[in-house]
Amino acid sequence: MSSDDQGSLKGDASTMLSSPTSSQGPPHALPSKPPDLPDELVQAGWSKCWSRRENRPYYFNKFTNQSLWEVPVLGQHDVISDPLGLNAATSDGSDGNSGLRKRRISEDQESNTVKRAKVEPTTPISPNTPGVKPWSSAQDEKQVAQANAVNQAATPAPYKPSVIYWDLDIQTNAVIREHPPATHLPPHPEIELQRAQLVTKLRQHYQELCHQREGIDPPRESFNRWLLERKVIDKGLDPLLPSDCEPIISPSMFREVMNDIPIRLSRIKYKEEARKLLFKYAEAAKKMIDSRNASPESRKVVKWNAEDTMNWLRRDHSASKEDYMDRLEHLRQQCGPHVAAVAKDSVEGICSKIYQLSAEYSRRLRQAHLSLLPDATTDSGGSPSQTRLVYCYPVRLAQASPPLPRVELHFENDVACLRFKGEMVKVNRGHFSKLELLYRYSCIDDSRFEKFLTRIWCLLKRYQVMFGSGANEGLGLQGALPVPVFEALNRQFGVSFECFASPLNCYFKQFCSAFPDTDGFFGSRGTFLSFSPVSGSFEANPPFCEELMLAMVTHFEDLLDRSTEPLSFIVFVPEWRDPVTPALTRMEESRFLRHQLKVPAYEHEYRSGSQHICKREEMSYRAVHGTAVLFLQNDAGFAKWTPSPERVSELLAAYRLPSPRPSSMTSPGSAPSADSAPRAPDRTPSGVMSTGNHDNNNNNSSSLQEKMAVV
Repeated sequence: MSSDDQGSLKGDASTMLSSPTSSQGPPHALPSKPPDLPDELVQAGWSKCWSRRENRPYYFNKFTNQSLWEVPVLGQHDVISDPLGLNAATSDGSDGNSGLRKRRISEDQESNTVKRAKVEPTTPISPNTPGVKPWSSAQDEKQVAQANAVNQAATPAPYKPSVIYWDLDIQTNAVIREHPPATHLPPHPEIELQRAQLVTKLRQHYQELCHQREGIDPPRESFNRWLLERKVIDKGLDPLLPSDCEPIISPSMFREVMNDIPIRLSRIKYKEEARKLLFKYAEAAKKMIDSRNASPESRKVVKWNAEDTMNWLRRDHSASKEDYMDRLEHLRQQCGPHVAAVAKDSVEGICSKIYQLSAEYSRRLRQAHLSLLPDATTDSGGSPSQTRLVYCYPVRLAQASPPLPRVELHFENDVACLRFKGEMVKVNRGHFSKLELLYRYSCIDDSRFEKFLTRIWCLLKRYQVMFGSGANEGLGLQGALPVPVFEALNRQFGVSFECFASPLNCYFKQFCSAFPDTDGFFGSRGTFLSFSPVSGSFEANPPFCEELMLAMVTHFEDLLDRSTEPLSFIVFVPEWRDPVTPALTRMEESRFLRHQLKVPAYEHEYRSGSQHICKREEMSYRAVHGTAVLFLQNDAGFAKWTPSPERVSELLAAYRLPSPRPSSMTSPGSAPSADSAPRAPDRTPSGVMSTGNHDNNNNNSSSLQEKMAVV
């Protein structure tokens, strides 16, 4: 019955029994054992009564003071199974023992609740579900409704993001060969804290070496790109710091430092800026060749060209910006090889020193980590058969996680703050809820979420350390495709897996990422270069690092060549043509290329790498370069996910900007307005091993015209 019906029945019963109940106690009953009432109900206290007002019978229980219009059902309307009498029409009539009965009913309710709490299963505890009941039933929900209303402030409803940038309900179609658990050591906040301190120290060493030896600031993001380029070939055991690489001298770091010698070139807009930059280059080249151990021929060439340029600047005051740019290009061509020759040994020394320090820090961290795991072992135990095909699953660690220290959590408006030993990391509440869902789907050793906060702190700290601490540093390291593009990829091409992502920026719950040890609990399938699918449809938006992109293409072709099952990779890389990157050339010449298209610069967006902490209006930025989209598929993959004109048109429509956004960001870390002149797009590697990167910086092979083009 509804509550209104119960109230109405109360009034009826009171009117009906007003005279007999007040004078004679119990309600007037029909024969004590009517033929239509079973013995079990009579023994339970039920009797059949007559309502004079309604002119129909009702049923009354002398033990519980309950009244029902319908025939009671044994076991359903007694105090044990229906403690609140939700189906009963209670009367106002009572006898002298009514208070005792009510107390007995209350005691029975409490004892029944305790009994049920002991035997029913419980919901896993998590920070987002405070006060969750260990069971669920309509009767219990009504019983605690008033208590929940009173304590509503203390137990708020689960947070629901207003805008969601992911779809974790899409199931995978990626099939792999079953593999043994990974041998990575389980993450620990003490080690992450030490790793953060050592990486910061290594960054400082790099900055000091660049200042002392070459008189320049470290190229922007070059340390982050060095981490990425080294991890492509690193065979060491630390998840972040390289320690076993061949060659020792990093091509990425060497190229970027040499590109800024003798001075860093920047993008210009006005004539006076071009004149000043030309003068600085000539002066720095002459000074450098005089202070280094250069050959007589090199000294002669550099000094003559530098002096000739300075004389030209003194004579000609009517030159245009284009004249200055042409003169600077000529000076670089004449002096560049000689300047690079005298700086080569010094720059190689910088690269070698940083690598040696990294290897030493890696060894130190490994020893400290093993000391926290007295039973640590690299044996993966019983390895599953390598021939069995299964749907891809998250990384599992062979080493059991030790007891983890406590991490404090509190919320500041829409930001979740996690603190360990004074070190705080932050993530917005929407992404915090996302990480909780990913943890629920992927983690198998922490059903009660006892290690959740500690593991999320380790994950956030790892990516924070990898990004760097500079202003706007690292924001391009995790750029992601817009949500409409992911939706079109899934709808038109069956894509359900990201080859380069992280728990923070992934759209699907199936993805590869840079750090299997921290990310595996949140759904990572490991690093992509170690991931070998047999079939499936994949999206690949790699960090824009030439070394990584080339290794990616090699891995693609190897997988496509080995599999006869449907296999498809849709690749998003920058449209770099001056000169063309080896990876793009390799894909365009691949026998697996089925289709290719280009999305023009400034006509599409990426999601920021800081999406887990940035404001909503800063979530997207315009791409300052074109994006090439290439479809690499084997025969079965092409037959199943053919890039037909209709499907391709749907993908391009999803990429199209909804409306002009003059105030949107141009790129992470660059000024939003066209009047300010951000640094030229740099083709040097940028990103994390398995996180989409869209940092915009050029290498020394880019033309001067491109470097100094008007924004």
